[in-house]
Order: sequence, then C-alpha cells, then structure tokens
Amino acid sequence: MLEQLFGSKTRVMLLRLFLNNPGNFFFVREIARNLKTHLNSVRRELGNLENIGIIGVHTKEDLEKEAGKKLKDKKKYYKLNSKFVFLDELRSLLVKAQIIMEQSLAEKVEKIGNVSLFLLSGIFVGREDAPVDLLVVGTVNRKKFLRLISDFERELGRSINYTIMSKQDFVYRRGLTDRFVYDLLEHKNLRVIDKLKN
Repeated sequence: MLEQLFGSKTRVMLLRLFLNNPGNFFFVREIARNLKTHLNSVRRELGNLENIGIIGVHTKEDLEKEAGKKLKDKKKYYKLNSKFVFLDELRSLLVKAQIIMEQSLAEKVEKIGNVSLFLLSGIFVGREDAPVDLLVVGTVNRKKFLRLISDFERELGRSINYTIMSKQDFVYRRGLTDRFVYDLLEHKNLRVIDKLKN
C-alpha cells in the first residue's frame, strides 16, 4: 500500500528504518545489507529523501562528535532530520500502515499453523523493556514462520524478538503466574488473535 503512495518499496523501507531509529547514523552499504536490497536503489532513494529534507548527510566528524570517539573511515552517514516539517504526519502514516502489516502477518502465521494467541508487545506498542516483541501460542511450521518473520523484519527495518510456545506450556505457565507470561499479559500489548479463554 505505501509503495504505491510513495512510489518505491525501497523508499518505504528507508523511511521505516530512519523513523524507527531516529538517533542512529547509517552508511549506504550498512543500509543495503540490513534491508537486503540493491545498493544502487538505496543510493537513489537516499538522494530523494535528502532532497526532500527527511534525512541529512553527515560526515565522520559529526559522528565522532556525537559518539565521542575517533573513527578511521571517511564514509558519508545519513540520519533522520528531526526538524523535518511533516515528521509527525509521516510517523502517523507509517504507524497506521504498520497496523495493517501486523494484521497481515497474523493472518499469514495463522495459515501455517494452529494459532491460539498472537500477541504483540515491545516495539509494536512502544515498550522497550518487554521480554519479547511477538508471542505466538500454538503450533506453526517453523521454516515458513522464520521466512515470514525475516520478510517482515526487512519491511519494518528492524529485528523482531519473538517466542513460540505450545498452548499447553502457555496455560501451565500462566497458571503458575510465570514472570515472562505475566509480564506480557499484564502490561501494554495488542492481541491480534486470541482464541484462549481468560
């Protein structure tokens, strides 16, 4: 959906990467490696985002000043421009698009197994201290699940910490008031699929 709006899948992935990591400096090859996309398309889209004013180009000196240590390379670094006029609107649009992506991921996971609970926490709800970002309770085809997660991480522009747990194990641990399960259930979360009785 956002690719149609912004005209490029790479541009959308870059926007997510910079908006999800506002304080980070990135160099071109690192971005291409993280997003698993072509170097030339990354360079082209970084140029577009720079021209619009969404990101800024920084030198080794800028990074050294912020990091407080000397660097040997002479790479160009890119960082989100925190003063960009439409930054809040962009964030809001990407959050709404992410909700659609999350729903789509849940539907895909449900198709490759028998899912009783699909719970989002951590990065999805703004909880830095959460034990995981995603919990799946049930049985899933692990190979297909890993492929789905890998694709989703690429689109999101960051890694996802997840746990898969059997229904029996989850019910047992919930009954014991297990710290991991209790933490996920009692703090801010988003239950995309919930077929368990409370």
